[in-house]
Amino acid sequence: MSWFPTWRPYTGQKENRAVATNEYLPFSHSLILGLQHTFAMFGATVLAPVLMGFNPNLAILMSGLCTLLFFLVTGGRVPSYLGSSFAFISVVATVTGHTIGSGLNLNLGIALGGIVACGLIYAFIGVIVMLTGTRWIESLMPPVVTGAVVMIIGLNLAPVTIKSVAGQSFEMWMALITVLCMGGIAVFSKGLMQRLLLLLGLILSYCIYFTATNLLHLGQAINFTPIAQAAWFGIPQFSTPTFSTHAILVIAPIALILVAENLGHVKAVGAMTGEDITPQLGKAFFADGLATTISGSVGAPGMTTYGENIGVMAVTKVYSSLIFVVAGLFAVFLGLSPKFGAMISTIPTAVLTGASIVVFGLITIAGAKIWIENKVDFSNNKNLMVAAVPLILGAGNFELHFGNFNLGGIGTATFVAIFLNWLFQFKKI
Repeated sequence: MSWFPTWRPYTGQKENRAVATNEYLPFSHSLILGLQHTFAMFGATVLAPVLMGFNPNLAILMSGLCTLLFFLVTGGRVPSYLGSSFAFISVVATVTGHTIGSGLNLNLGIALGGIVACGLIYAFIGVIVMLTGTRWIESLMPPVVTGAVVMIIGLNLAPVTIKSVAGQSFEMWMALITVLCMGGIAVFSKGLMQRLLLLLGLILSYCIYFTATNLLHLGQAINFTPIAQAAWFGIPQFSTPTFSTHAILVIAPIALILVAENLGHVKAVGAMTGEDITPQLGKAFFADGLATTISGSVGAPGMTTYGENIGVMAVTKVYSSLIFVVAGLFAVFLGLSPKFGAMISTIPTAVLTGASIVVFGLITIAGAKIWIENKVDFSNNKNLMVAAVPLILGAGNFELHFGNFNLGGIGTATFVAIFLNWLFQFKKI
């Protein structure tokens, strides 16, 4: 079997058939659909680096390049977009002492070293899966575990994001208005507009904040000077990783969370397309791990496959992996605009906090959705304990210390979920 499939033109217009992964549409259609995927990932891929104090321009640029890399490594057989992972936010804040959404992270290098190590571990897991098959990884992380792991990310981040506006009445109200904007778009809109709820909600709440502060003088006005001074085109600034044992030990376990996310996404895409892409799981893990390593080595966040873009495929019924090449190229173009980065830097903390509330809530619910879709039986005490204990450990940021090694709340909860699932399987039938 060749590395890449043999692509053929789409001929299912008359029967309104879905576009398969190895089919392609006319260039004009592919261009529009690729741009739609870029917009779909845009809100989250920008928000994640902003919250962690990374350069959003570089994050967008690397998301595009990493998507192209993913396409090459998987042979174009797994339609997916790679964007900034929210799983890193809590651990990055822990090792760098950075306050979420407070601007540039001054200890970025320490976090980057951990992200590079995490990517290497993730890629190594991919190699093992390619050599040994997928059964063991599916047994190690069944839906009850993957659902809990995904939920833990959102629950663990909740207290941190609320803290950024606590005690500031105006900022707290603006955060809730941002939530209302995004919620309104999610509920009352349809189609593409609904898929872009993060981006459109950010824009709408930004305009409301501008009106309240710059025009009505109710808070600190937005400073637009950096936008006027920024160039239209330019290469974003790169950063160099600093390898700290503590940071690596805290951040590296996120590899297991990325495995859980990617496993769920590959299963979801397979179910939608009707194609068995599970054999490509090892390549997908390796590609995502390699992308995370490369991204972290130049100063950008870790990468993961994006549920937003899976949602776009579900709506459009277009699963052609070539569309993601177009989306990746669009992202590269955006990442090479400093003016775009300057515009992102003017987003107020309150707006970012409101967006975070929505995003972290959606992540939490996505975990519950995994349980529902896979019909996890919670009348079974094994499943009940495997899910319940890690959720509280993650939400309470239960950290384990082994000498100088500090396993953060997300890492502790993830390992406990996997361990309990393994331990309780020895129950006598």
